[in-house]
Amino acid sequence: MLSKEDQRRFEQITRRLRESDPEFFARLDQRAQARRGRYLMLLTVVLWASLPAATVLAGRLAGAVCAVVLLVNSGLMWRYRRRWL
Repeated sequence: MLSKEDQRRFEQITRRLRESDPEFFARLDQRAQARRGRYLMLLTVVLWASLPAATVLAGRLAGAVCAVVLLVNSGLMWRYRRRWL
């Protein structure tokens, strides 16, 4: 946790760096988006793997809930596919 003074200095440094080298910040932003995409893909794989087990162990309702979450996740992946490809 930074003190208020250190936080202010950090924001000032990042603001100056952003103004002086916008390409660097654009690359950082792309890397962050790709990282989020990888986490979303991992979540999808885990949901696919857990769907049969959830259905068997917890019943049809849990399986249905997991399937709905998986469909929403797949929809989000399809919607934002350009960000992480």
